[in-house]
Amino acid sequence: MTPDADDRARYPTEDPAMDPTGSAPPPANPYARTRSCGPFTVVEVTGEIDLASEALLAEHLNAAAGEPAADVLVDLRRVAFFDCSGLRALCRAERRARDHGGRLRVVSEAPRIRRLLHGAGLLGRFPLLPGIPGEDV
Repeated sequence: MTPDADDRARYPTEDPAMDPTGSAPPPANPYARTRSCGPFTVVEVTGEIDLASEALLAEHLNAAAGEPAADVLVDLRRVAFFDCSGLRALCRAERRARDHGGRLRVVSEAPRIRRLLHGAGLLGRFPLLPGIPGEDV
C-alpha cells in the first residue's frame, strides 16, 4: 500500500453535521488536544497512537486540517508509541490541509519518529520541526 492509497477514505468524524459551524475544535481526549499558537493550529498528541486510538487523533487532525489555509503543527514530542495507524491519520490530514490551501508539519526531534517517517517514505512529506516556532520551551 502506498502512503496515499487510503487518503480519500472518510472518517465518521468528518461528518459536517457534527459541527455545523466548523469553528470549534473537538474536545480534548486522552490522546490529542487542539490549541492555537500565533498563526498555527497545534494538535498536541500524547500517549500511544495505534489502531485503538487513531480515531481520537484523527478527530483533531481532521478538524484542524479542514480550516481554510490552516497551518497545522502536529506536536509528537509527548508520544510514547506511534505506528502506521497514526501515519495513516497524518497522511489523510495532510492531504485535507493541502486541499484547503493549508499545510501540515510535524514537531518532533525523536529519532524513532524520524526513522518511522523515513522507513515509510514520508520524511519528505512531513517536514520535521524541533519545536513550535515562536514558543518558548
